Amino acid sequence: MGKTVLPDARVSPRYSGICTFCRYPRVEDVLPENFPLDWAIYGVASDLGVTYRSGARFGPRAIREASQYVKRFHLAHNVDVCAALSMADGGDAPVSPYSIEQTLDLVEEFALGLSEQGGEVGLVDGSAGGISATKLFAVGGDHSITYANIRASYARQGEPPGGLALVHFDTHLDTVDVLWGEKYSHASVFRRAIEEGYVNPKKMISIGIKGPLNSADDLAFCLQHGVTLATYDEIVRPPSGGLATAGTSRGAVNFAMLDTFVQRVGNHPAYVTFDIDVVDPAFAPGTGTPCPGGFTSAEVLDLLRRLKGLNVVGGDVVEVLPERDPAGLTAFLAAHVMFEIIALDAARRARA
Repeated sequence: MGKTVLPDARVSPRYSGICTFCRYPRVEDVLPENFPLDWAIYGVASDLGVTYRSGARFGPRAIREASQYVKRFHLAHNVDVCAALSMADGGDAPVSPYSIEQTLDLVEEFALGLSEQGGEVGLVDGSAGGISATKLFAVGGDHSITYANIRASYARQGEPPGGLALVHFDTHLDTVDVLWGEKYSHASVFRRAIEEGYVNPKKMISIGIKGPLNSADDLAFCLQHGVTLATYDEIVRPPSGGLATAGTSRGAVNFAMLDTFVQRVGNHPAYVTFDIDVVDPAFAPGTGTPCPGGFTSAEVLDLLRRLKGLNVVGGDVVEVLPERDPAGLTAFLAAHVMFEIIALDAARRARA
């Protein structure tokens, strides 16, 4: 049966029953022996932070539905994720539809209370300020919601010195200071998280950055703070090596930068955030700020699996805009991205 009890797909078909993330039980339906949870997955139906197309507030609902066909055994890691981990759908966090900052405060408060819904605080050492047994996965919503889940994850990890390590999949840097007077939009999330000490920039890597920038100054904050930038062209190199240039073809995925990062971070608590627009819109058209020339679905799954060994303590998938993808391909990929990130924890425990 394992730690996460699923409906029997041979008895209750995947198209029936209550729609939860990957058919995992609701928190209130988790068996007492499976508390405290290893992972609480929850939705954040907010897109107040977008700067272009809105509609990502419907992302959690679409991803729940798309995730009904996500199965339990991870072939590449050779691990039954549901046997290794106790997981549950925590529902959707409350939001304030007219205030980004109030929404972020509500989401953080909700996330910090998730393990207590099972009747246990879930602290490893049992003391205030200890490390929580329950890790948090947020399903957005736009990328601004990541800030709240990072804050909650940082607190539940006992506020690790220097901040969390961060693996950031995205087309965009998201380190803009202020837009239209707003400091907490989806374009500023990592600047705020670094400035406020929740993320250690020297243990942060941004993967898949591509496309035109507003100016060269867009890179300044990352370079000044020691963030590792792994652009799309550096990850998918032409056969001759070096950056892709006009007239060259793409080569195989280059894992060297990612491998070096994982080794350098070691056992430090790490957060994985995944903006679906890092994928080429040919594979994931349902997003608010699409940019052509990105990863394929297969490439991002390979990259996520390469993080095996990382001490993943929190994560999210964001920026799914269902209205722009009537076929549901984007939500389906996002559901599998969620599974891949959480499976890293299962694989690490199985190896321990």
